[in-house]
Amino acid sequence: MKKEAMVDRFGRTIRYVRLSVTDRCDFRCVYCMSEEMTFLPRQQVLTLEEIGQVAQAFVDLGVEHIRLTGGEPLVRRDVDSLVSQLGHLKSVSGLRDLSMTTNGSQLPKWADTLQAGGLDRLNISLDSLDPERFTRITRTGQLQQVIEGIDAAKSAGFERIKLNAVIMKGRNDDEVVDLVRFARSREIDISFIEEMPLGHISDHGRDETFCSSDEVRAMIEQQYELLPCGEVTGGPSRYYRFADEHASRIGFISPHSHNFCGDCNRVRVTVEGRLLLCLGNEHSVDLRQVLRDYPGDQERLKQTIVEAMDLKPERHHFTTDGDVQIVRFMNATGG
Repeated sequence: MKKEAMVDRFGRTIRYVRLSVTDRCDFRCVYCMSEEMTFLPRQQVLTLEEIGQVAQAFVDLGVEHIRLTGGEPLVRRDVDSLVSQLGHLKSVSGLRDLSMTTNGSQLPKWADTLQAGGLDRLNISLDSLDPERFTRITRTGQLQQVIEGIDAAKSAGFERIKLNAVIMKGRNDDEVVDLVRFARSREIDISFIEEMPLGHISDHGRDETFCSSDEVRAMIEQQYELLPCGEVTGGPSRYYRFADEHASRIGFISPHSHNFCGDCNRVRVTVEGRLLLCLGNEHSVDLRQVLRDYPGDQERLKQTIVEAMDLKPERHHFTTDGDVQIVRFMNATGG
């Protein structure tokens, strides 16, 4: 089957896939999951070998960017072997970019190994620079451990490192400029994310804490002049650069206020093998059944993926009034 076969009904070509390697995490972030979680039984989770087969199928079909997600991908045993396997695809196929989203807690241990294995870029979640507040938001995380992880990633020499901050009004919106200063001090990028209404949470009302990207940008521009940046990474962030020519960039991910569906080139595969055609819809196809009913049949797997493109909707329909359209949590979706 030739490359560039993944074009949906609206003419969008899929170049980017996010592969979840686990639904488990060592944090319990308030916007991502409930405090008491029930995780998937092992038999429902794709093996690393199966994830590798899915990745190979997508690359054969023209995918150029793979991001490994979770949960927290670095709590998955032997995930470094998967990174090495996928890193090898860059030298023998059309894969151009291999990245990972992580909470940073395990990076002091793994940063050098991941970089040596072929991982190009890291997105690291950081929602607060106040240790007590950080622990409240993550429920179990320790700020200093994550900062050490960020510094370990810098030392390891990744092509780019980006912080991700979910901004919630009344929770951490007063830290926006401090987070920008922190990113500038490390010469790394940072993206500010509008909270997504995935899963029923009890910690706060999403309608009360919603903070738009325009509000966040206005806070930043009280201190720093921002200029539009023409660089495109393949993800949903809209990037700006600093007028003072600092190396860091500012990104905004705005699923509510600036819908990015028109040029969406992404799909997700959950750790249980569901191919999700849209973050904000339940349209999906079961790849695990294909993998296990027809082991080793890559052509059948690729055909299933191609046929699934007809299910990709034109857009998502998130609201900011606290209503939850999608009951699955973000850790079950793949970040």
